[in-house]
Formats: sequence, structure tokens, C-alpha cells
Amino acid sequence: MQLKGARIVLTGASGGLGQALGERLAAKGATLLLTGRNLERLEAVTVQAGPGHRCMQADISTPDGITAVAGAARDFGANILVNNAGIGGFGLLQDQGAAGVEQILAINLVAPIQLTRAMLPGLLAQPEGAVVNIGSAFGSIPFAGFAAYSAAKAGLHSFSEALRRELADTGVHVLHVSPRAIETPLNAPAVVALNAQLGNASDSADRVAAEVVRLLEHDARRAVLGWPERFFAWLHGVAPGLVDRGLRRKLPAIKRHAAAAPSITEH
Repeated sequence: MQLKGARIVLTGASGGLGQALGERLAAKGATLLLTGRNLERLEAVTVQAGPGHRCMQADISTPDGITAVAGAARDFGANILVNNAGIGGFGLLQDQGAAGVEQILAINLVAPIQLTRAMLPGLLAQPEGAVVNIGSAFGSIPFAGFAAYSAAKAGLHSFSEALRRELADTGVHVLHVSPRAIETPLNAPAVVALNAQLGNASDSADRVAAEVVRLLEHDARRAVLGWPERFFAWLHGVAPGLVDRGLRRKLPAIKRHAAAAPSITEH
């Protein structure tokens, strides 16, 4: 995929991985329409990306937000959509309120599906286009303490696979990337503490962004980032009982840290 001259809509662009992706894509010569809910941070990221880029405040968990971004994308002439916006949801399901679970599903799963649907006519009208969905290793390795989040990210994975097959006779490419833990200031302290105790590795936002850009340039279809996460994603597919037993040993630590966790954090 040619990124020089591309016109890219990037959601969740106001910090963390979104900011790193914006910087990497701009450096490749793409022009960006950055979206998010925090206008002040969006404007700062837009200035840092350089001249010619735009930003807009929008909540894509709402129908009005989807309509606004899709309309702006059409006027912008977008040929690539990067569905990066997301929120975490560490906590035991019994302790999470109904509204919190709905928000996790709305932002991590429903929003990217609806925004992709709304933008597809414009993407299909371009000579070449792409949809990039930023998932999570927990979508392939469902993890205790992240039930709703894992469900949303697994759904995004399946959506990406089905959409790619649906668009196989078009010029719109679909890439699904599953990072492991990402080091950003937005991480909840309980999640940081859990990862430290369990020895879960993490990557910098810039490292993940660089890999996403590389995969997009090479027309990759899917990737789980990190080892042993890639192995455990495969293992869960062929022998989920082994993953069950491994996570069962970690359950006391997960429950202890979950008790101190806010149910929702941006990432």
C-alpha cells in the first residue's frame, strides 16, 4: 500500500498509540484527518504532525459521531481508515456495571464496524483503499479479568476477516493487527501492576506504530505482535484447554489486581 499521498482517517488519535501512528504515517507522506474526543490533545498532535493535517472532535460511539466523521472523511477524500480508538476494561465481570460493559463493546467493536460501513462507499470509489483495525492479543487469547474487552476484540478480529473476504474483489485491503500490552500513560495502574507480577511483556507505542505501518505498506492481512503472544494465540486455537490450565494458575493474582482496577480506561 502506497502511503505517500494517502489520505488517512485515524480514530483515537489524541494520545498513546494513536499519536504514535499519526507521527509515523505523517512521516511517510500521508495526510491525516485525526479524530478523538479530546480536542485540546488532538490539536496538539495535529500541530506536531506538521502542516496540512486536520483534526475533528467526535464521539464515534454515537450515531451522530459516526455521521460526522464519515461526512468529513468524504470531503477529505480519504482512502484509508485506521480504526484505532479503544478503551480498556480490566475488572471482574460481576463488578462491572451494565453501562460500562456497553461502553466497552460500543467503542471497541460497534464503532469501528459502523464507521467502516459508513465510509465504505468513499473508500471503494478510490483507486486503492484500506481499512486497518487495531485489535488486541486478548482477542485471540481471551483473558480472565477482561471478559467484555476480550469479547469486543475477538469480534473485531472476526469482523476484519469477514470484511476482507467480502471485499476480495475490490481495491480495498483489510488489515487486522493484534498488539500485546502497550506502554502508554493511559494504562491503569492495576493493569501495569498485573503485567509486572505475571511477567507480561509490553511494547512502546512507537514500536507498535512502526510495525502497523510496515504491515500496511506490505499489504499484510493479519498479525499478532510479540512473542510468546503469537504462540499462545495459535495454541488457544488448537488446544484451548492448555491455555485454560495456564491461566487458572494466574487467577488469584488477576482477581487481586482486578479488585483495585477502574473498569474503563482509554488506550
